[in-house]
Order: sequence, then structure tokens, then C-alpha cells
Amino acid sequence: MRFDIMTLFPEEVDAFLSSSIIGIARKNGLITVSCHNIRDYTLDKHKRVDDYPYGGGKGMVMQPEPVCRCFQHIKSLVPDTYCVYLTPKGKKFTQARAKKFLKKENITLLCGHYEGIDQRALDLIVDEELSVGDFVLSGGELASMIVVDTVSRMVDGVLADASCYEDESIYSGLLEYPQYTRPAVYEELSVPEVLLNGHHAKIEQWRLEQSLLLTEQKRKDLYSRYQKRKK
Repeated sequence: MRFDIMTLFPEEVDAFLSSSIIGIARKNGLITVSCHNIRDYTLDKHKRVDDYPYGGGKGMVMQPEPVCRCFQHIKSLVPDTYCVYLTPKGKKFTQARAKKFLKKENITLLCGHYEGIDQRALDLIVDEELSVGDFVLSGGELASMIVVDTVSRMVDGVLADASCYEDESIYSGLLEYPQYTRPAVYEELSVPEVLLNGHHAKIEQWRLEQSLLLTEQKRKDLYSRYQKRKK
């Protein structure tokens, strides 16, 4: 699977996505991540990519030409890429949406900055607008890294087994059960006895019960949705 990221800060994005699980997946050729500096595609000798908004207002707006020229370069490399713009105005990014992205071999993520991007560029190149939450970031870089990380973890071979992400919070529809490791007792707090007896069926039952309890307590919306699906 290939990700192309259009950004004003390619070094920062690439550095983060070169570490940990995603970095290993890149080294092993399981995913490809290419970061493209939008400034490289401006015709301005000072590498300027923004200007004042028509109609007035505070802040600057990214110009359409550098964005579109950058995307055309990506299209020359990956003609069938699917372009996603990270913006608070987009549909909310969820685990279900991430699973749908797995069906696409090539995704381009467009990171805005300043007060956003000239609407004409968005009209010309964007297939989908996506939001990672009901809040505003300084730019789309953090959001793009969230998308790459979330989707990549489900690519075959990135994690040791599908259960590594299927058993986690949200993916199954429930929040994940509590996890414990050694020592068995810490600060007079003990690991639940059921996890120490080696009875796998009882352990699985305890984990399901804990997931249901935590979800009902912390995320009633997820709990209600889960119960409706089970009927």
C-alpha cells in the first residue's frame, strides 16, 4: 500500500513515520510513504505558497497552483491515487473508514496550513474530505500521520497477527479490557486471579465482560451501537 503526503513540512512527517511499527513496515516494503514538499512546486522565486484571502480576513490562504502542481506530479507516478484532504470540515475518521481505505492501493493525503487551501484546488483534485476530530489543528500533518498509522496497522504483515488490532478498543465495537503484566502484585494491587489460572475460556469470558463494562461506563454510544448489532 502506498501513501503520498502533500505538506509544507515533509521532514517532520517523514521522521515520525520512520519510527516504530510504521518505520519497520516501510523498511520491510509492506507500505510505501512518500512526502512531497508543496513549496517545491511554486513558481515564486521566494518559495511562497500563500497569499491574502479575497474578501479580507485574518491569516493567509494556500494558493491553488503549487498544490495542484504537486498533485499532478504524484499523479504522474501513481495515476490511480485517491486524494484525501485533512480538514475539520470533513467526515469524521473512524476505524470503519480506515478499514475501507485498505481497499485502496494508493492514497494521497493533502495537509492544509494557515487558514486553509484555495477552494479551487480542492474542487480540482480532492476525492474526499476527512476530519480526525471536532477540534482545529495548526495544519493537517498530525492528522495525516494518524490516518497512515491507523490504516497501516491493518495491512497484512505489519503486525504479527490480525488479532493484534482486532482485539483492541474500537475495532471490535467495544473498548479493550484491562491489561496486566509482571509483577503479579504491585503497590498492594494484584492481577485478577482469573488471568493467572491458565483457563483460556474463563479468561476470554472475563475479558469480554470487562470490555462490556468499560464500554457501558465510558462510551455509551459505542455500547448502544454494539448491543443493537448483537440483536
